[in-house]
Amino acid sequence: MPTHAKDIIRACVAKVAQLREKAAASSTLAQAVSEVKAFQSQRFMGSYADLLQTKQYKPATLFFLNELYSEKDYSERDAQFARIAGALERLFPEQVVQTAVALAQLHCLTEELDQAMAKCWMKTVPSKGDALQNERYQTAWLTVGRRKDRDAQLQGALAVGQELIQLTRMPGLRMALKLMRGPAHAAGMAALQHFLETGFDTFAAMGKEKDGTDFFLQTVSQREAELINVLFDAPFEDSQVALEKVLSKAKK
Repeated sequence: MPTHAKDIIRACVAKVAQLREKAAASSTLAQAVSEVKAFQSQRFMGSYADLLQTKQYKPATLFFLNELYSEKDYSERDAQFARIAGALERLFPEQVVQTAVALAQLHCLTEELDQAMAKCWMKTVPSKGDALQNERYQTAWLTVGRRKDRDAQLQGALAVGQELIQLTRMPGLRMALKLMRGPAHAAGMAALQHFLETGFDTFAAMGKEKDGTDFFLQTVSQREAELINVLFDAPFEDSQVALEKVLSKAKK
């Protein structure tokens, strides 16, 4: 394992914990963070509504949604990352370590951006209408800006996917992961173990189909990049129409 891997993981986890503490200290901010994450989760479901209807790509889409784009609380997994960052090399192959690093970096950047969005979100007038919520999100997006970080966030998600694909190509790793269940639970790494096993099985099954994993990651790359461009570059009203179109697919 690269000597800096454990330090990267610990630094990322510490940053996320610090951000969460700030949010927890303000019920208004905590609520705004939750609403932003919920909005983004719905947006993701809309963007990939077609994939969610397919047998081949539904598991991978749900994996990305639940593990990378969800409003789920990842505190337990983060705590495990921090506790065992230095022991990863002894317990898992190097490729697994790189997957953990990619996930920690992505999670840290995502939490930072979500909280920046939430601070802008809470300053606008709350509303329940879909059009007004879209406007609220778009206003926060443009206020936060940070386009390079948005691009980095997308590349981070794709990197996690690529790392998982590499794991599926390692002979004997699935059996090794299965054998690791007992030691992982005993070492307090159940959440990390679950992420690795679920990700491995999801991408391994998808990879059995021709162009399966390549098509999935290319689709995510294309659609997320297009949305980033629309939100940053399109006229405000056009971006609202685009958001509404995507979100309407999640309601079907």
